[in-house]
Amino acid sequence: MNDWIRVALAASLEAGRAILDIYESDDVGVEYKEDQSPLTRADRAAHDVLMRHLEATSIPVLSEEGKHMPFSERQGWDALWIVDPVDGTKEFIKRNGEFTVNVALVRDGRVAGGVVLAPVLGHAYVGVVGEGAWRLEVDMTKVISADEAWAQRAALPFDAPEGRPFTVVASRSHMSPETEAYVEEARAQHGEVNLISKGSSLKLCMVAEGTADAYPRFAPTMEWDTAAGQAVCEAAGCDVIDQNTNEPMRYNREELLNAWFLVSRTN
Repeated sequence: MNDWIRVALAASLEAGRAILDIYESDDVGVEYKEDQSPLTRADRAAHDVLMRHLEATSIPVLSEEGKHMPFSERQGWDALWIVDPVDGTKEFIKRNGEFTVNVALVRDGRVAGGVVLAPVLGHAYVGVVGEGAWRLEVDMTKVISADEAWAQRAALPFDAPEGRPFTVVASRSHMSPETEAYVEEARAQHGEVNLISKGSSLKLCMVAEGTADAYPRFAPTMEWDTAAGQAVCEAAGCDVIDQNTNEPMRYNREELLNAWFLVSRTN
């Protein structure tokens, strides 16, 4: 485990514990931003934890809940952290457990690696592009170090069960007509298709671990929604293709809104 992954994992674990403290309380403190997307006490608490860890690396941070620097300043960054303190705030509010902490390191516009932590599920996904991807089993009821979590890892992807049908994972909150059309095309090509709905970056991680074959996202996302998951996917041998460029999705763009994209297995 290299030094920057150790930092990202330690930050994610502490942020996850802060989130769970609020998740298990009676009041998660829901507010709404100008765009009517929800914000909770957990978003703020996790943001504060992540910033404390990541700012100590002297690498600039782009966070959903932080101050968004203008591109005139960001374009000079050859490396940056891109984080979402609580990806899937709607799932957090529903208390269905399908939310994550996302931390990615981006170099020269390409993801270098990342951590996606699902605190309720007790899973942390770690990817280092060019080195590999892993799923860590983490006991979030305990205070554990990054090294202790790292010791409980298994390499991705996992072997798919014999006879498993082609599996598409899609957003629980944003099932678009275009996604439905993609599923129909998959049925025409593969026959039986298993469709699974999930929240947050778990969808990317399901493709990375081999429990899904594709994740079509034909609805809006932002850079912090996808960077960490893309790092895990690419490290596990999957493609995350921008539908505008037909190339791997890039980051720290002037426009932080992602184009539609498709995640698929290449092995």
